[in-house]
Amino acid sequence: MDSLDRKILALLSADARASTTQLARRLKVARSTVQTRIRRLEETGTIAGYTLRLGAGVHARRIRATALLQVEPRAGAGVVNRLRALPQVEAAHSCSGRFDLVLQLVCETTRQLDEVLDRIGAIPGVRASESLIHLSTRFDRTL
Repeated sequence: MDSLDRKILALLSADARASTTQLARRLKVARSTVQTRIRRLEETGTIAGYTLRLGAGVHARRIRATALLQVEPRAGAGVVNRLRALPQVEAAHSCSGRFDLVLQLVCETTRQLDEVLDRIGAIPGVRASESLIHLSTRFDRTL
């Protein structure tokens, strides 16, 4: 990957809907060059896909939380499989320290969050959990 590839990735990260013509103009290269580069970046897995980012208004109406889980030894795979079935679990990360998993949760209401936390706590192999409700976002580089 060279500097042109990095510039293309930066522009696509800012606006994945930008056309190859727009990208070519901004980079002062031929449209076919941009097309070829994007195709190669996709084929090598550097670009894994394109996605939709929701605006701050949508995020403001959702309740976000982090759940920290302690998992019984050798129960991790089963716990993760059950977590994957819960649409409110956006991400699950293994971690070091007192807890084994860190979950990112998003719910529409506090009642839904309470129900999801109960379901998570009832998963066989979950030894203990702690949850943290996000109150406000001071900054978020992913938005």
